Amino acid sequence: MTQDSGMPQNPGDPKYTDPEATSADRAEAAAEEAEEAQAVNDAQVDAAEEAQLDPTLDADLEDALADVNVGEVEAEAEGDEPISAGAAANDVEAQLAERTEDLQRLNAEYTNYRRRTERDRQSVIETAKAKVISDLLPVLDDLDLAKQHGDLEGPLKAVADKLRKALEQHNLTAFGQEGEPFDPEMHEAVQDLSSGDEQVLGTVLRQGYRIGERLVRNALVIIADPGEDSGSSEGTEQAD
Repeated sequence: MTQDSGMPQNPGDPKYTDPEATSADRAEAAAEEAEEAQAVNDAQVDAAEEAQLDPTLDADLEDALADVNVGEVEAEAEGDEPISAGAAANDVEAQLAERTEDLQRLNAEYTNYRRRTERDRQSVIETAKAKVISDLLPVLDDLDLAKQHGDLEGPLKAVADKLRKALEQHNLTAFGQEGEPFDPEMHEAVQDLSSGDEQVLGTVLRQGYRIGERLVRNALVIIADPGEDSGSSEGTEQAD
């Protein structure tokens, strides 16, 4: 025989359900749903705030667009085309070409400066050399006189030969022979015995010298007519 334990045979029967326990469960579920809805609402608000731009940024953007539009309108009114990427590239290429041209011009000027400096340096060297050699010309004149009088013998002749050889290595050459045509740029006349238009050197009193194309000293001469006896058979042959 089964004894009655005091427990209901069907616990799930609504009549055996505690009303207070059922209300608590429902309240808790409602609270969770409210929290989830609030979280969704907060997320939507945050997204809307992030998507919304700063009003000042909107104003700056509108001003920039207005300036661009005004620039395009002014360019069209003046007949110019708005600046594009291609135009900017062309401008850069033009500036590069201009800078390249400046560098080429500067390089050419520097090259010309170097050449001019080298030319001036050579000119200074030639001038100094001509000055030293011109100071030695009186010595050559005395040696020539000694040779004409037959006094250039022995050690003196050896010294004269060495001196002339050393000066010839510096391109020193003598000019002014009897019978040569008279040239006022190279010859200095102390007397003119000619009677016609053609003039030659009758007597050479002092030889002239030049270094290369540079005139160091004029020849000192007496002018005569061609064919006249100048007292030198060599001069007469040259005149003939």
